[in-house]
Amino acid sequence: METPATVQMLNLRLPTDPRWVNLAEMDLGEILTDHAYCEQKAATSCISLIQGYPERHELVRELAPIVTEEWGHFRAVLAELDRRGLPLGRQRKDEYVNGLLDFSRKGRGRDAALLERLLIFALIEARSCERFRLMSLYVRDAALRKWYHKFMVAEAGHYVLFIELARKYFPRAEVDARWTEYLAFEAELLAGLEVRGDRMH
Repeated sequence: METPATVQMLNLRLPTDPRWVNLAEMDLGEILTDHAYCEQKAATSCISLIQGYPERHELVRELAPIVTEEWGHFRAVLAELDRRGLPLGRQRKDEYVNGLLDFSRKGRGRDAALLERLLIFALIEARSCERFRLMSLYVRDAALRKWYHKFMVAEAGHYVLFIELARKYFPRAEVDARWTEYLAFEAELLAGLEVRGDRMH
């Protein structure tokens, strides 16, 4: 289902299990609920970076419009739930994101923490992009395929932005070395998680 070229383009080491789209399509209310909260958390994560690093002028200027965009995505998912007569369910524990956070280096100071956060956010956006692409290609509803394609394009841009910000503020060799470690860990993490249709990750 997934092509190696797509995974390589995003630097991901492991493609999503082909069963995921079929499972997600079985209960759109569940996957849309999780999608909504992912967009909400993306917006608040960008706000947190702006609040934590206000002296990083380019970071603030680049992320401010992303906050608006991510919140617009949250509203778009709510509208899609409403259109289908589906309720917004409860937020769930995100084992994928929690696993990445557990892997992050801690206690190394404020600047080191910024690098970890930028790379985690880049990885989340890359995986989201890959999964939105799958939805845009393989769900049966043509309108929904087109809808997911817009999210795929947005997430690809966000992934690139977070990597570029990391390389702006830190030596490229350091960023690339740590990024390689994150990619390897993410593949192991994903391989160990249950394939669930009610989770975006």
